[in-house]
Amino acid sequence: MQITVILPTFNEAENLPKIVAELCKLPLPDLKLMVIDDNSPDHTGAIADDLVKQYPGRLSVIHRPAKLGLGTAYITGFRQALKDGAEAVGTMDSDFSHPVDKLIPMVKALESCDIVIGSRYVAGGKLDEAWPFWRKALSRFANGYARTILRLPIRDVTGGYRLYQRSAIQAMPLERVRSNGYVFMVEIAYLAHLLGLRFQEVPIYFADRRWGKSKMSMRIQLEAALRVWQLLGMYNDLQGTITIP
Repeated sequence: MQITVILPTFNEAENLPKIVAELCKLPLPDLKLMVIDDNSPDHTGAIADDLVKQYPGRLSVIHRPAKLGLGTAYITGFRQALKDGAEAVGTMDSDFSHPVDKLIPMVKALESCDIVIGSRYVAGGKLDEAWPFWRKALSRFANGYARTILRLPIRDVTGGYRLYQRSAIQAMPLERVRSNGYVFMVEIAYLAHLLGLRFQEVPIYFADRRWGKSKMSMRIQLEAALRVWQLLGMYNDLQGTITIP
């Protein structure tokens, strides 16, 4: 199965070479990586270009002119990956928050569903042990808040470690998706649920980043809180209308 994993980057100069190396070591010979860089001031984009030479045929780079957001980065990646012939498309952070080795069981799980989620909130999943109580509580609240309001049947609706069947992405009207922060993951999950797509969750340990600075901000958190309510009713015309190509 040809799999393309999308790695959106903004100031990930320390992490990118390391995570590309780890991903390329996996026993997935048809795995390809796509870096989408938002004109990082720390020259992540230039580092990505050098990595293309180091891993010929395994890595591609899309350079964007400014920090345009996570949602548009993933949509750009989805479209390019499908154009390039990917049979499955993955999304993950570039900072080692998502365990690289869990991609193997996620690929296996994708054989019997449409979307696989690397989940922090199913049995066996866990948040970083070093996080203080308030941070863990906030993370769980944000996830439960979105899941309850949108009545989603999955445990981890905000997580960004996912694998999608090609047909699942093709079924989604990506041109209607407007979320551009981390709530993008909530919108995609909600849209997939309304379309009747099948989910599986694979437990992961969600680690704090080792290098670099977090991109989370108060603006992103406020966008997420408000956007969840806006999603209600936006896609009701699609419920049950899925057509798998």
